[in-house]
Amino acid sequence: MAVTKAEGWKSKNWYSIIAPEILGKAILGETVADEAEKLIGRTVETTLGELTNDFSKQNIKLELKIDKVAGNSAYTKFLGHQLTQDYQRSLVKRQTSCIDTNIEVETKDGYRVRVKPSCYTIKRAKANQLKAIRQIMNNVIINRAKELDLNQFIQEIVMGKLSANIYRDVKSIYPLRRVEIKKTRIEAEPGQPAAS
Repeated sequence: MAVTKAEGWKSKNWYSIIAPEILGKAILGETVADEAEKLIGRTVETTLGELTNDFSKQNIKLELKIDKVAGNSAYTKFLGHQLTQDYQRSLVKRQTSCIDTNIEVETKDGYRVRVKPSCYTIKRAKANQLKAIRQIMNNVIINRAKELDLNQFIQEIVMGKLSANIYRDVKSIYPLRRVEIKKTRIEAEPGQPAAS
């Protein structure tokens, strides 16, 4: 006997998707599955604005992955974040410099995280200034990662504190308009080889 669509739907359960601890364990929404195990590994995208009810943070996209199900709750872990493309485009202005870098760091608790920050200057900077700014960006990120565990490090990134630290250290070299961490990605957990 064939199972009708209605019967198949009734056999499925609803699960609340829970944000990781670093994002306040907020409920992100609900999903449906006939078996809890099928939820493991699903990725979920949201914005920091939706999580915090702060419209000014809508430009920060978060990528999470369901890694545990208990009862009717599906718990997620943080995979990475990225600024929206339209927001990134709005930061680029004529006759200014945009200094990017791409660095992999290790947190105090052994996570390897790829971080892509950018500095935006008020006017066009010279080559030696660009090099100095890039070096300072890398140093600030490496040092903060060594001092903080993953949760603290990610919180500093998404809440803008790491950008503020970079801004403070770089402004003596050249006047800045803005500093943003454009993207992060967790490359490896403690004891794991980095993803290729």
